[in-house]
Amino acid sequence: MGIVVANIKLSNARDLTLKPVETHCIVDIGATYLCIPQQVALQLKLEELQKRDVKLANGHIIEVSYVGPIKLEFEDRSCYVGAMVMGDTVLLGAIPMEDMDLVVHPKLLKLSVHPERPNIAGGLAM
Repeated sequence: MGIVVANIKLSNARDLTLKPVETHCIVDIGATYLCIPQQVALQLKLEELQKRDVKLANGHIIEVSYVGPIKLEFEDRSCYVGAMVMGDTVLLGAIPMEDMDLVVHPKLLKLSVHPERPNIAGGLAM
């Protein structure tokens, strides 16, 4: 499977006077959280809520800032999340994708809303 990218909009959920950041992100179903570069956290004036340990693909564990709250939008879906501040590219992980009921089409290298629920996000609560 190749790299799946998508266009998303990020905004500070507490300060609506700040303009949202529209960005390309890498979609990674193997990642858990939303990860954003330091420059995005600064643009959105996001507050550090705590420090968190993150295990990287190479096995190393690093401590990063966890910031928020962030409003994340993709097409007609949105959710509110925190984000790990790390790297130089926005990375969309499984938690916000599940929250917005999004699916990845590996063959098409595309992110989209769940085709069985195009109008209202759904999920499991059992």
